[in-house]
Amino acid sequence: MSEDRAKALVHVDNEHVTVTEWRFAPGAATGWHRHAYDYVITPVIGGDVEIVNPDGSRTATVMEPGQSYFREAGVEHDVINRNPGPLVFVEVELKSRPDSQA
Repeated sequence: MSEDRAKALVHVDNEHVTVTEWRFAPGAATGWHRHAYDYVITPVIGGDVEIVNPDGSRTATVMEPGQSYFREAGVEHDVINRNPGPLVFVEVELKSRPDSQA
């Protein structure tokens, strides 16, 4: 499998959120990155994923379509599609939080 780059299509980018659709061919990867904001991932077309961690270790996981998950800012990793077919997920980065005084 190739280690090509995943394709990112930004749907929304404003002062509150960035919503990005990520499309991966088999073997494609996001490339090493650090999340500056809290974020939510929702797989559209799921499957086997390999996460490369900061220490170089690798973690296998399965993204289930429609099963969202949340992570806090600061996560560093590379995400690789290990499926024989495409992987697609939507990432919502939360740039601001509601005022707790409201």
